[in-house]
Amino acid sequence: MDSWVVAMMLGASLFLGGIALIAFLWGIKTGQFDDEKRMMNQVQFDDENELNDAADQQKKRDALRKKDYRPE
Repeated sequence: MDSWVVAMMLGASLFLGGIALIAFLWGIKTGQFDDEKRMMNQVQFDDENELNDAADQQKKRDALRKKDYRPE
């Protein structure tokens, strides 16, 4: 390979790596990675049906706390 090809590849990789680093730091600064509770809830349930059942149970618990719950 010619030296200019290596220099061009090195420059392009440094440029793209810099853009990725800036995007990552921006994501950290704006709080994109701060939602640990949602991630832990996704790990608990195997499929979408279990997740929907858990959401329905949570709605019923919330309604019971408000005393507005009427059984189906």
